Amino acid sequence: MQPKQIAKLIKQLCEEKKGIDPVILDVRKISDITQYYVIVSGSSSPHVSALADNIARGTKKKKERPWHVEKDRDSRWIVIDHGDVITHVFHSETRQYYNLERLWGDAPQVD
Repeated sequence: MQPKQIAKLIKQLCEEKKGIDPVILDVRKISDITQYYVIVSGSSSPHVSALADNIARGTKKKKERPWHVEKDRDSRWIVIDHGDVITHVFHSETRQYYNLERLWGDAPQVD
């Protein structure tokens, strides 16, 4: 799959589990780290974990296993690295604190 397709798949998987305000940022022109960021919130730590688990299962079915998954011990944030697509699953309050949409404000959102 192409990176943009992976990002859209991840956004769809987030929506399936009622992820809050999932967005895709196209950072190809402003970052050497990755091509797309997917950012989504969960309403609680179990919701954050459920979102991340659904992403892992759904991408695995499409043969797109994550390279690495990192999370804090309280499941307030989880980062899922698919190489050209990095997903940030945040607890709502944690997402507001880090405000990645502002940090990557020059990146256009993908529909």
